[in-house]
Amino acid sequence: MAAKKSLADYQSEYEDIIFADRPKRDMLLTGLLREMEKQFKIPIPRNKEWERENPEIAAMYRKLLITRSL
Repeated sequence: MAAKKSLADYQSEYEDIIFADRPKRDMLLTGLLREMEKQFKIPIPRNKEWERENPEIAAMYRKLLITRSL
């Protein structure tokens, strides 16, 4: 089993990914989103209670979603 990543690790990967060309960027961001969903047990669909209890994780997840959809 892979070691758990910190939010700083996810931020670092995000910073590397955003400079990739669009198709590759979107694929890599999707992989990172799925990894976060598993590690942090992000509920799908997300709910306000979970976001209130996990604001830093929710903010990072939201940033990935927004970047992927640009």
